[in-house]
Amino acid sequence: MDNNGYKDEIFTKRVRAGKRTYFFDVKSTKSEKDFYITITESKRVGEDEYEKHKIFLYKEDFQKFIEALGETVTHVEKELLQNLEKPLEV
Repeated sequence: MDNNGYKDEIFTKRVRAGKRTYFFDVKSTKSEKDFYITITESKRVGEDEYEKHKIFLYKEDFQKFIEALGETVTHVEKELLQNLEKPLEV
């Protein structure tokens, strides 16, 4: 357990992406009867210093989050990236 009374991560997945690293962690609540996900973006800003941003995602929001993320990625892939590949009209 950590200092807040929460159990250590139940599952963690690290994604390295250039200067940033993303962590997807599953944690349990204090009662250990419920679970949530934290998504952390970590970026090196100095020799031994990191800037971190964290999102807490609760199970009742998983489906809405997945749908919105999927829709957003699809929009970028189909609308924005394809437009970049087309020659600019003059």
